[in-house]
Amino acid sequence: MTNQDYYTKYLDYLQFERKLSENTIDSYQNNLNRFEEFLNGKPIQKVTKEDIFAYLKSNENMAEKSRAHYLTVLKNFYEFLSTEELIKENPCENIKAPKITKKLPEFLTYEEVEKLLDIKLETPFDYRNKAMLELLYATGLRVSELVNLKLNQIDLENDLLQILGKGKKERISPFSDIANKYMKIYIEKYRNLLLKKKDSDYVFINNFGNKISRQGFFKNLKVIAIKQGIKKEISPHTLRHSYATHMLKNGADLRIIQELLGHSDIGTTEIYTHVINEKLKSDYENHPHYKKNK
Repeated sequence: MTNQDYYTKYLDYLQFERKLSENTIDSYQNNLNRFEEFLNGKPIQKVTKEDIFAYLKSNENMAEKSRAHYLTVLKNFYEFLSTEELIKENPCENIKAPKITKKLPEFLTYEEVEKLLDIKLETPFDYRNKAMLELLYATGLRVSELVNLKLNQIDLENDLLQILGKGKKERISPFSDIANKYMKIYIEKYRNLLLKKKDSDYVFINNFGNKISRQGFFKNLKVIAIKQGIKKEISPHTLRHSYATHMLKNGADLRIIQELLGHSDIGTTEIYTHVINEKLKSDYENHPHYKKNK
C-alpha cells in the first residue's frame, strides 16, 4: 500500500463510520497532507517515534493549540492503522499531548458592537452584511451554522432558527426583533438580486449568486471592522464570544447559554465566567483608591 492508500482508508473511516463533519475531515486531511510533505517519501509503516518528535519540532513556531491538534490527528491516524492491523508498531504510542494554556476569548464591548453594527446601507451587499451581523450577534451562531443557514430553518413569524450544529445536534435559537427586521428586508428585497436568477436554498448569497463561504464572510467582516474603527482583531467567533459574554453579564443562566451556543459540555461555557471575573478585576484595579494605595 502507498501512503496515500493509508490516508484514504482513514479518511473514509472518518466519513462513513465515524460520520464526522465535512469541515473536520478537511482539517484532518490538511494535517495529513502536511505530514506527508514532511515525510518526503518515507513509508507510513516505517515512521518511528523520533520522526513524530521531529515533525512536531518542525512546527514549534505554531500556536500550542495547533501543535496539539496536529499530534491528536497523528495519534488517531496511527491508532486506526494499529487497530486495523495495517502496521506492526504505533509510533505515537505513549507520546503525550502538550498542555494547552487556556486563553480567554476576545470579545467586544457593547459600544464596539453598536459601532460594528452601525454600517451604511446602500447596496444589496450592505443589507446582506447587516442581516448577517445582526443575526450573528443576536444568536451566537458558529460561522459554519450562519453561512449554511437555509430558508426553511428560519421562522420569521416567531423569531426562531432551527439549527443543525456540531455532531448533527439540533437546537432552537431565538433571535431579536432587530435581527428579524433586517433579515426580512434582506430576504424580501435584496436576496433575489444577489442570486442572479440562480436557485438556492441558502439564505446568504455571495457576489457570484452562490452561498457565501466562511472565508468570504470573514473577509467582509474584517473590512467592515476597519471601516467602523474597531481596533481589535475580529473574527466571526468574536461576535459569538461577545453574545455569550453579554448574556452572562446581563444575568442569563449558564445552562441556558450552553444550550443556546450548542455546547455539549458545560465546561466549555464556563470559560465565560472567567471572562467576566477578569473584567471585574480589571475594572476594580482602575478604582482611584486601589491605584492610590498600590
